[in-house]
Amino acid sequence: MQQPFENKVAVITGGTSGIGKAIAIDLLRSGAKVAVCGRKQDALQALSDELKTNALFTYVADVSKEDDCKAFIGQTIAHFGKIDILINNAGISMRALFHGVNLSVLKQLMDINFWGTVYCTNYALPSILENKGTVVGVSSIAGYRGLPGRTGYSASKFAMQGFLESLRTELLHTGVNVMWVCPGFTASNIRNTALNEKGNVQGETPLDEGKLMTAEAVAQAINKSIAKRKRTLVLTGQGKLTVLLSKLLPGFLDGMVYNHFKKEPNSPLK
Repeated sequence: MQQPFENKVAVITGGTSGIGKAIAIDLLRSGAKVAVCGRKQDALQALSDELKTNALFTYVADVSKEDDCKAFIGQTIAHFGKIDILINNAGISMRALFHGVNLSVLKQLMDINFWGTVYCTNYALPSILENKGTVVGVSSIAGYRGLPGRTGYSASKFAMQGFLESLRTELLHTGVNVMWVCPGFTASNIRNTALNEKGNVQGETPLDEGKLMTAEAVAQAINKSIAKRKRTLVLTGQGKLTVLLSKLLPGFLDGMVYNHFKKEPNSPLK
């Protein structure tokens, strides 16, 4: 029986840990060839050593830099011959109130989360168009609902989703599918690496990671949605409820969201 991604080439940004790594592993098991980029060579080498397969291609790239994105996409096509699926997964978060944050923090989030998506999509799109493939953005519930203490993160995810929705409409009759996925709270390293008001790594998570949806479960749900060429995917009951309430009762949700994030350990709202 043919695997759902057999003979497909998938590109994943930020694929050395968390959701990105889990997506890569699941795609490889499903018959795909996978290209992964990350900023650290040692993390990429560790991934290669762990998976030990010629179906994996790794490349050092910082997606906030256009030239890095161009080189990554170009080297992937040179290595595998084409791109069928682009998964814009690389991302960074923050935890600080806007009135006290250094604006360079917001710029850094936009450069990675939004511009990284734009750059990689731009250079991968000709091959994806040729193969009638898929462009994916790994967004967040923060792309549907602005979250306190995460102004830059929410702004970057709103921007990503607006970009992808516009692109989806432009490409509606080309055979290319454009989708964005919102995992909700997932066990990953994104909260530990979130930036504080000065742009330093927070180094801790305010959540009980053991109670969150696993990266592996999220990856499987994302890949199933890619195979089915869905438009959007929102995960977890809390995430779906938040999206629904943001449309139906936005004022009521203001208070709910504020109170939820105020209860976090060391919340900046206190």
